[in-house]
Amino acid sequence: MKVTKISSFEQLLKKIQKYIKNTAELEEIKKAYIFAKEKHKGQKRISGEDYIVHPLNVAYILSDIHADSKTLEAALLHDTIEDCDVTKEELEEKFGQEVAKLVESITKINKLNFSGDTEAMIANQRKILVGLTEDVRVIILKLADRLHNMRTLWALSEKRQKANAKETLDIFTPIAHRLGINSIKSELEDLSLRYLKPDVYYQIVEKLNKTKVERDNYIVEMMDSVSKILNEHGVKHEIKGRSKSIYSIYNKLDKGKSFNEIYDLLALRVFVDTEAECYQALGLIHSKFRPIPKRFKDYIAMPKTNMYQSLHTTVFGVDGQLFEIQIRTYEMDKVAENGIASHWSYKEGKSNMQSEMEQKLQFFRVIMELKNEESDEEFVDSVKEDVLKDSIYVFTPMGDVIELPNGSTPIDFAYRVHSKVGDTTVGAIVNNNIVPLDYRLQDNDIVKINTNKNSTPSKEWLNIVKTTQAKNKIKAFFNKTVKEDNHNKGEDLLNKELRKRKIPNAVFNENIDKILEELKCADINELYINIGNNKYSPAQVVNIITDDSISKEEIILNKTKDKEVVLPNVKNDIIVKGIDNIKVNIAACCKPIHGDRIVGYITKGYGITVHRMVCPNVSELNERLIDVKWNELITKKYPTSLLIKSLDNNILMEIVAKTSNSDITIESIKSLSSGNDYIYQITVLVENKEKLTKYINDLRTISNILSVERLIK
Repeated sequence: MKVTKISSFEQLLKKIQKYIKNTAELEEIKKAYIFAKEKHKGQKRISGEDYIVHPLNVAYILSDIHADSKTLEAALLHDTIEDCDVTKEELEEKFGQEVAKLVESITKINKLNFSGDTEAMIANQRKILVGLTEDVRVIILKLADRLHNMRTLWALSEKRQKANAKETLDIFTPIAHRLGINSIKSELEDLSLRYLKPDVYYQIVEKLNKTKVERDNYIVEMMDSVSKILNEHGVKHEIKGRSKSIYSIYNKLDKGKSFNEIYDLLALRVFVDTEAECYQALGLIHSKFRPIPKRFKDYIAMPKTNMYQSLHTTVFGVDGQLFEIQIRTYEMDKVAENGIASHWSYKEGKSNMQSEMEQKLQFFRVIMELKNEESDEEFVDSVKEDVLKDSIYVFTPMGDVIELPNGSTPIDFAYRVHSKVGDTTVGAIVNNNIVPLDYRLQDNDIVKINTNKNSTPSKEWLNIVKTTQAKNKIKAFFNKTVKEDNHNKGEDLLNKELRKRKIPNAVFNENIDKILEELKCADINELYINIGNNKYSPAQVVNIITDDSISKEEIILNKTKDKEVVLPNVKNDIIVKGIDNIKVNIAACCKPIHGDRIVGYITKGYGITVHRMVCPNVSELNERLIDVKWNELITKKYPTSLLIKSLDNNILMEIVAKTSNSDITIESIKSLSSGNDYIYQITVLVENKEKLTKYINDLRTISNILSVERLIK
């Protein structure tokens, strides 16, 4: 990465004039520079440079991501309160309230002590996270400040170099990552590694330099080849070779990979104009260069939480070399490099970034226990009062933090914990006191939900709850009544189709068993419901009467459909602490297998039933539980159930094929209905959790499979 260092305001001005056209704003930035230069006059950095060089370079770093004028003014002024005889009131009078508040906020963050053990650093990191929700520009400004300090870290003692580098990796690079500012994050990581582990850093640099000429030749040849095929199909594009960051190489080496096993040392990035062209380019590249299975990722359809979008694929390129190729639009590239900072919006000099990004910061607003921290109490209190008034943070009895909108109730809390907890809520205890379900939760409340597995939601809850999540879950529960409407609608549509095709009801009735079997419906009522909810069209149903063909998938399903799965005898397979001769059963609800964390439940008259620890049927129980463990010598196979959701109803052959090399047997398959998706419940016999996990991962590689998860009833 080419790093530009500047020493004059003219260099900064030349850069920002490329995107800031408002003359008045440019004058304000110049005014801030002159003021800062005067206030820092005579001050020197440890490196020996005039102090003003630091704020100049911080502003220059921010100009790379097109920061607005107010942020640039604050960057030039950011050390004036802390290091000069300047007050917030003076800045407010000269530069306005917005700039003064940014400078004051960065000053408060700079006062925080980041040195110390892990606990202290985490505590201070929490303060920063809370502080950034006030104005995201403060944390972006702080990241730029830290980056320039890291660039001049050579001037400090070795002890301080290592301390600052560790602090940067622990606190600042995770923040840059969460905000998606890759251009700053990558350089911070590389600089931190350089000072924390210089031997490792320079070993990697040396290896990269040794292979540079060869890699450059491969990249040029591959760029020409990819460009040719895209040009042949009229795809307007730009291609660049992409350098792997030294820190990311270090991470892969640290995980046991050899230098030659790091696929993306040879890497290209393809830029196109539209999202559609991203997929077109991918298809064209795959048509010429064979992709590596499991190395394709679609971050366009499923963006990362920091808004990153791109297509990733690894292919066998020229001369059999492996190339990682990223394909994205120019707009996606701005977000990929600058993350949240790519949303600086410039309209006549007015930045509306704050309003645009307020929602996008929701995932990043994390509040922890702050009241016990001794230092900087006023800062913490003001942030909690002024910034977090629209959200509350409450705790589970185990101390986990749950964020909820202000005005939320125990029911909102219950659904945030788990849908099953919400559906079976019967009461709530807040701070050891019983409260009504419409109680408005407060910051720092400790909430315990009482449940009853036989209870169901009340429609009145819809008038009580605050969160959309809770409302949707409650509505989903009551939407089951819609089945009746779908039944009537489906019956009517089918009768119309029969009359239209002149097929007598008697013929339909003669073929009903065939239709139900073909469409995997338990009875005619389920058939009507599935027609009513558009899963099957009336024409599709009627076509079965005259078409005798049946697919391989149907044969598999019919052979295994509704087959009863018998739980095995577990005598001597599970060891019960302190008890030798007692009947032990495997729970049918969660079907534990060897390798699962398990617990025993003492039943009345039926011995001990063994559940997975995550099974909701025992997770709320404290009484009648007993320690149990697997006998490590057993090799018996146990049944467990999986729920597979797919966009395609013709994947059974692929599901079965995945068992051939995994020593897993499919015992039964059931087809379930769920709107437009296809759901299969399969029960498999498997020796242990490790083999099951591998099988699940294999299933997830099948195209059109949306999810695979273990079933707990």
